[in-house]
Amino acid sequence: MLRIVVWIVMLVGGSILSLWLDWRWARSVLLSPLFHLATLVVGALLLRFVLRVSRHTGSLLARLGREGDIPRLETNKLVTEGVYGCMRHPMHFGLLFFPWAIAFLLGSPTFILLVAPLEMAFIVAMIKLVEEPEAIHKFGDAYREYQRRVPMFNLCPSCLRQLLGPEQPGESQEPLP
Repeated sequence: MLRIVVWIVMLVGGSILSLWLDWRWARSVLLSPLFHLATLVVGALLLRFVLRVSRHTGSLLARLGREGDIPRLETNKLVTEGVYGCMRHPMHFGLLFFPWAIAFLLGSPTFILLVAPLEMAFIVAMIKLVEEPEAIHKFGDAYREYQRRVPMFNLCPSCLRQLLGPEQPGESQEPLP
């Protein structure tokens, strides 16, 4: 629950701060319809990417990372199959672009150029300082071996294709290795 609150504070706080700064120093850009049309398209595409990655990776975790009766959004099994076989944090990789999606949808130059990149750096730091130690605590040596074999993020085209999952919700995907 705390992580959700942090996300909300980051996105809402970043939005308010950025719009306030834009109004003070970049009012002409903030009022430009052409700029907003362009950023709206980019923001919508980024948001679609974030949602698709989150849906795909979340369904993989729900299907492969849960054994027995455990609370929703929890895992008790280390998932190293599918996209998790080529990057350790595929859901976080997708969520890294969420601040930028919001920034572009708002059409805020300050959010796009300053706040979103800072929030993205914060997310990477939280993965390194919170998520990874929690996974080591939960899965022990199995996670340490997984860390040695699989990078945190992977921009390899085949991995990015796996990250996106099937094109349509009902469309089948190749079997997991």
